[in-house]
Amino acid sequence: MAHAAAPAYLGGDFSKTPPGHRFSLYLPLWVSGSWTREPDRQAGKDGSAPATGKAPTLRTVVQLGDYKNLNRQLWERQSALAVPLAAQGQLLTLHALAIAPFTTGLGNEHPLENGFAFLNPYGLPYLAGSGVKGVLRQAAHELAQHQWGDDLGWTQAAITALFGKLVSNGDTELQRGALMFWDVMPQIEGDALQVEVMTPHQTHYYQNGDTPHESGQPNPINFVTVPPGSKFAFHVQCDLPFLMRLAPELALDGRWQQLMRAALAHAFEWLGFGAKTAVGYGTMSEDAAVRIQYEQLAAKNREAALALQSAQRRGALSTQELEAEDALNATAVFNTLLNAERAQKKYKPGSAFDQQRAEFLKRALAWGDASLRADAALALRASYKFTDWPSKKDRKLEVKQSLTQLDGQA
Repeated sequence: MAHAAAPAYLGGDFSKTPPGHRFSLYLPLWVSGSWTREPDRQAGKDGSAPATGKAPTLRTVVQLGDYKNLNRQLWERQSALAVPLAAQGQLLTLHALAIAPFTTGLGNEHPLENGFAFLNPYGLPYLAGSGVKGVLRQAAHELAQHQWGDDLGWTQAAITALFGKLVSNGDTELQRGALMFWDVMPQIEGDALQVEVMTPHQTHYYQNGDTPHESGQPNPINFVTVPPGSKFAFHVQCDLPFLMRLAPELALDGRWQQLMRAALAHAFEWLGFGAKTAVGYGTMSEDAAVRIQYEQLAAKNREAALALQSAQRRGALSTQELEAEDALNATAVFNTLLNAERAQKKYKPGSAFDQQRAEFLKRALAWGDASLRADAALALRASYKFTDWPSKKDRKLEVKQSLTQLDGQA
């Protein structure tokens, strides 16, 4: 029976540890005593001998178990950190769905020949932010050079400002870019990772130096992937003050976000993320449904932040200043209503506008500032010029007297 290369006092049962720990620290692949790798063996036809070796071992370590909840919690924690930055215009988030298996970290050393990138100490899959930056920088270069599709104006200057570059002036020095790329922690579809297989058949040429041909013996190699349907959230943060110094035109009106959306769309369609992208791994598409939900949440948080700022500002105002602000806002709202009514070009007596006008008149009569009362009277007189005065004599007289109270004009 195979064991993990771990001290006996740990007990030997590591089934409750995260997948990344079972894949690396506690891989049950070693024969006790000799500590050689367990040989590959098919299961007995009568069921007396289980299958052993690389593939069966991998299938035992890819189960998420209780760490499915941890995977979800890490996703939610990162999303919560992103929301306030997005509300300030400092962060772009784009959600994606994997439409093919995703794998990363295959070059990491591992007894099974192919590694995998797990984020410690959680032991769950992730794509390093540095890898995201590399793919998006390549996407930006392709858009700038070939002008494919809607590149939205990628240039070499924009690439340098956002991604940075090596500057060589005799001595090589770094110039950092304004963007920071967060690690991506996929929300895994299902309860386990997947085990894929590649079958290179040129061992005789690459390792033994024989003449290359297509009849070599296949060498099945198993490796771990994140299954299709898993969700990915790409968070790109921008140092806006730094970008204002480097390229102010990219900082204004969210221009940098437009460029990054174009780069992400190009990367999804043509480049892919992670390893083995040349054969289709790491292909993704934008998750439009999640994007809409995220934008609605971001808008809600922006409104809450603005409401808090407004409440704090108004708390510092005097009674007279508050009255003046409310009066100016009320007059502006009434003028907007009047313009909308004029745009219809057909006034209907007894409409909602009549009620809104009556409420505005009543409110304006309570103001103490003469200039504010005069502004309200001006707007009200313009409205009666458009709709004509009330047909009933007593009501018409009442309105004119109220307007006289406001501005002192007969």
